[in-house]
Amino acid sequence: MTALSNASSLDLLDAVHSVVSRSLLQIASAFSAVLAPMVAHSSLLIFTEDCTGRPQKKAGDPSITNHVSIAELDAVRETVSSVGHPVWGITAVVARHERPAAVWIAPTGSLLVLTDPVLVSGAQSQEQALATIASLWRLVAVSIQQQVAVASPDYLRDSRMASQDRAQVIADLTDAHSTTLEQILATLRSRSASDETARQEATELAATAMVNLRAVSDRDRSLAEEPVARAFERLKADLRPLARFGGLDVQFVEPPANGRALPGEVAHAGRAIVRGAVLALVDQPGVARLRVEWDCDGENLLIGIRDDGPGELAVEDPAVRQLVERADALRGRLSVNGTAGWGSEISVVLPLSAEGLDRSPSVQWQITQREADVLELVASGARNKAIALSLSISENTVKFHVANLLRKAGVSNRAELVSAYR
Repeated sequence: MTALSNASSLDLLDAVHSVVSRSLLQIASAFSAVLAPMVAHSSLLIFTEDCTGRPQKKAGDPSITNHVSIAELDAVRETVSSVGHPVWGITAVVARHERPAAVWIAPTGSLLVLTDPVLVSGAQSQEQALATIASLWRLVAVSIQQQVAVASPDYLRDSRMASQDRAQVIADLTDAHSTTLEQILATLRSRSASDETARQEATELAATAMVNLRAVSDRDRSLAEEPVARAFERLKADLRPLARFGGLDVQFVEPPANGRALPGEVAHAGRAIVRGAVLALVDQPGVARLRVEWDCDGENLLIGIRDDGPGELAVEDPAVRQLVERADALRGRLSVNGTAGWGSEISVVLPLSAEGLDRSPSVQWQITQREADVLELVASGARNKAIALSLSISENTVKFHVANLLRKAGVSNRAELVSAYR
């Protein structure tokens, strides 16, 4: 691809399309590839609170992408005065080390960071590069927001997997560090200690470390969970135009204000399912009233949508099948009951817990049995020729399956594929 400074408008459109058409797992690597001809960088980091489960999207040097933290990206964001005012050439702590960085914030609030940015010779000036990337970033950030709102089954599965992993890591870190710091405090507070000044300073340091640890845990929870009442308010805002301009009488039954907070992927799935269900219901003739209800029994989000239509909607309808797939992605269930002349009711149950989630690649990445066979051999270290002989297929077919596996796993090479598989 030629440098973006020399690209025509069509080239820019193609570049944007190559990014926004990717899944959320692949969007960072695609965006990095588009920006590389203009600005070389060691890593591209995206931080978006729209996307629960994986608020970070990363591409580039693993020594950076594997260690950058949300707390660091929060601190980087503070260096940008406002939306539309990118910062170039700052020094920021990223992945535990100070590095040169360039930073952009989109109107959606999403953050873009390029580490070790260097203008490519012959490309745009710094001012032009900042403006061009800002324009592209606005479109990419909107695409991320829209993909989250659509809540595709693949996105929901990945978010649930990430939520399960993160919750366990946070719990382990919190327990381990809290125990250690409490031991330090107990030791330093002991009367047998002789150096009062050292004991006081160490106590303050340990207390500060505990506060910081709790802050990190709380910040992660704020990204991963959404209070049920707030989630329902967002749903009402989504449906308000239908009531205002569609002539519908929409009744909302509020959930308990003190109900258990919803995992982000459950909140997104719930809103997407309700939006889709409402559109499917009002597409029937004669629908004038809707009743939308959310509840939470402590273990599940319970959703009910009822209309006053002909009562002919069925789970086999294409529009409803899409909603079933979203519920299935979170191990939930969706049913449709109709009474001729009295209306239809869609009932949804979405578990709040990720426990018992099938983590096998065939489920996580939605791969075929043949792809699973190829993946197992790739993980064993076999090359394409050996895989072809073992499975009695051609090397070209092996290459085809490996390419599909890389795409579905959201990685760029065999080493990353094997690492993700393990």
